[in-house]
Amino acid sequence: MGKVYVFDHPLIQHKLTYIRDKNTGTKEFRELVDEVAGLMAFEITRDLPLEEVEVETPVTHAKSKVLAGKKLGLVPILRAGLGMVDGILKLIPAAKVGHVGLYRDPETLKPVEYYVKLPSDIEERELIVLDPMLATGGSASEAITSLKKRGAKNIKLMCMIAAPEGVEIVKEEHPDVDIYLAALDEKLNEKGYIVPGLGDAGDRLFGTK
Repeated sequence: MGKVYVFDHPLIQHKLTYIRDKNTGTKEFRELVDEVAGLMAFEITRDLPLEEVEVETPVTHAKSKVLAGKKLGLVPILRAGLGMVDGILKLIPAAKVGHVGLYRDPETLKPVEYYVKLPSDIEERELIVLDPMLATGGSASEAITSLKKRGAKNIKLMCMIAAPEGVEIVKEEHPDVDIYLAALDEKLNEKGYIVPGLGDAGDRLFGTK
């Protein structure tokens, strides 16, 4: 069964407070999301395998560690997931980036896929699906299904804020996927917004209403 990790690092929690604040403007909101994504990436990559190499320091030869060539891929769910990409690429510049676009059908309220563009070797990569909000869980679950259909075998989900309802849906539909969060909030309201949440992440990132 996939595990749920909630990061309690003080820097993440501090920045998350300002992300939640309705008075935080678009520029600052964007910068904070970028920073928190980078800090979360630091935690999510804790178990990447290492191998030993030899380097020559100014003093002598030394055995030291480098990443053991594990291929990573970032897959933001359009559009809000885009806000998390750059913060992670600063730490892992060699990661490839795919995109999954979904919209909610106004009649069925189910997510509908409208755009998918992925690295050609996704079956060999450890993929991190990115979305600031895990609310109902529908979009994240559909995005993960979309990746699996195309051969992905190793997938993690990284969100800043989640509602328990969304976590349960992803766990139920994708028990092999670990979920990484900065905060697990109280609930969804009748409109499907996370409470207390941060409003609409896409609108706040891109200055739209």
